[in-house]
Amino acid sequence: MSGTSAGKTNAGNFFEDFTVGQVIEHATPRTITEGDRALYQALYPTRFALPSSAEFARSVGLAQHPVEELIGFHVAFGKTVPDVSLNAVANLGYAECRFHQPVAPGDTLRTSSEVIGLKQNSNGKTGVVYVRSTATNQRGEVAIDWCRWVMVHKRDTDAPTPETVVPDLKDALDAQDLKIPAGLDFTAYDQAAAGEQHRLGDYEVGEKIDHVDGVTLTDPEHMLATRLWQNTAKVHFNAEARPDGNRLIYGGHVISMARALSFNGLANAQLIAAINAGAHTSPAFAGDTVYAWSEVLDKAETAAPGVGAMRLRLVATKGRDESMTLRGEDGKYADGVLLDLDYWVLVPA
Repeated sequence: MSGTSAGKTNAGNFFEDFTVGQVIEHATPRTITEGDRALYQALYPTRFALPSSAEFARSVGLAQHPVEELIGFHVAFGKTVPDVSLNAVANLGYAECRFHQPVAPGDTLRTSSEVIGLKQNSNGKTGVVYVRSTATNQRGEVAIDWCRWVMVHKRDTDAPTPETVVPDLKDALDAQDLKIPAGLDFTAYDQAAAGEQHRLGDYEVGEKIDHVDGVTLTDPEHMLATRLWQNTAKVHFNAEARPDGNRLIYGGHVISMARALSFNGLANAQLIAAINAGAHTSPAFAGDTVYAWSEVLDKAETAAPGVGAMRLRLVATKGRDESMTLRGEDGKYADGVLLDLDYWVLVPA
């Protein structure tokens, strides 16, 4: 077209545009509102008492009524997409994610990322980019930080292959690494309001919990959710971005759906303290029905009064798997597994 200038638009970064040690300041700070809370509750079947009730939050010692941790995570994550994963094939995994403090309406998050690793794939057409991202609030305090790795297209397949650098990331954070919100106190915890009586001591390491309920994914809902987080990845919106013509559902949408479904059996898992690791093991598309189950991996006491920590594996599946099988005999993820998320939650002790 006559008079146009491609130099003023953003085509996103390709694999060869990244260098280890590069720091990217992501655009568009985002203020969290009560509208985010309401729309999140409309999108996902979440019923956890603490983010649902300001009175419940006050009763457990929190000065402000926080939103769900995953709202902050999705917003902070969305900031990174135009610079890190606009040209991604897929987001591959997460590690070392800590929620340093609750995010409440009125907080403004902005995000920066450091490139901590690069590995070109053998096909020469794509590579894996590892970043450590940090979201800070309006006071300059760290709200959330995490690592993730994403497979990104190369712009030029003849571009030089960078030196392979794969960061050494923790398999899991220790319980003492968790940040407990200031003032949190579960000694007067209202089990009736929470909807469940099971406390830390009622769960056993190795126990599996079938969350029973399922939700069928739709294109309008997942695209609305992804736009809410200002996530601009093409594969979620543009039917021409994938050879099969399907819009890939944002992995975070599946995480939030599975977390919400986990209420049935884990209603007292009020706060997410950390995400140790996460893998989107298969793509999800509109029409898939998501179910979830959890496995208790570890338990620990914390210094906060009445507050325990429980490490869980949250598994989302396409179709219900009553056998709750994560991997087959060959060691590969079982058919239908969409998400394998290892995370810490705070529960009444």
